[in-house]
Amino acid sequence: MRHTGTIRVTTGPSYISTYNIKDTGYVGLTLSGREVETITLTGAATRDATFVPNNEGDFFYWGRRGPSVHLNYPLPEGTNAEWFYNEVFVPSGYDIQGSYFMAGGFSQGYFGMQVNSPTERHILFSVWSPFSTDDPKKIPDSQKIELVAKGPSVHAGEFGNEGSGGQSYLNYPWRAGNTYRFLIHARPREHNKTEFTAWFFAPEEGKWRLIASFLRPQTHAWLTGLHSFLENFEPANGDKIRYVLFDHQWVRTDQGQWIQLTKARFTGDNTARKGYRMDYAGGVKGNAFFLQNCGFFSNYTPLDTWWERHPSPNEAPPDKVQELVLPER
Repeated sequence: MRHTGTIRVTTGPSYISTYNIKDTGYVGLTLSGREVETITLTGAATRDATFVPNNEGDFFYWGRRGPSVHLNYPLPEGTNAEWFYNEVFVPSGYDIQGSYFMAGGFSQGYFGMQVNSPTERHILFSVWSPFSTDDPKKIPDSQKIELVAKGPSVHAGEFGNEGSGGQSYLNYPWRAGNTYRFLIHARPREHNKTEFTAWFFAPEEGKWRLIASFLRPQTHAWLTGLHSFLENFEPANGDKIRYVLFDHQWVRTDQGQWIQLTKARFTGDNTARKGYRMDYAGGVKGNAFFLQNCGFFSNYTPLDTWWERHPSPNEAPPDKVQELVLPER
């Protein structure tokens, strides 16, 4: 049922209409004519309803961005993962501006592809500093991320606001409807440091492209905490649905053995956990895991659900990836 009406703004309450909500799920309310600063929802009808009730924790901002959702890939016990390989497919029409399709997440960083504007797209690789701060200028020299190498046309520098560290990105016009490959390498080094390196493979080019290699201090580790995520970083675009498929997850151990990862746990950020936005979903489609968020769809997937996909019929990534390893410096 659709109701429309016109009101003149006053200092008191103004009513447009009354109607019954007949089913669970999102109910749309479209306002036009003036810029809306806040909307207050009160009364018995709001009990157990899903919405952002106040701006504590800056959730008017986070609520407009929408929920971020993740796939967490468990490793077999005792695995020293030196390499992590993943593939990403964004169907046509779901490459919405403000999207980050993150393929190669690990405990110290993340690697994926973004839609930054109508004319610009990034392949982004970042590594957090072990020093906890949102201001990269406050990081002591002994805990700064060191750039070891970067590929042609790759921009490298620092980042802040969501932790701080080293960041690199390549302006690359990736296209929805194509499958892109992401590869992360970890190499523990002397003096309690680990080198993390990222490569990107585009089918349009048919070759691996180095994004960057960062050296992280106070870290002597293989790859852990492997995950992927889907997020929207532009609040004005949180009303549009995003969808992505992640496929062919593999790790290669320090002994040279490829292991396929076929299980994933579905999780969400605080916006999802608090129930402020519930337009999120995930699952298995074919041999791939999928994630979906934003757009105010109503068929959500419960958080902390576990899935298992069918093993890929394709062989493991070729052992030629060892040829990508950078010389020690």
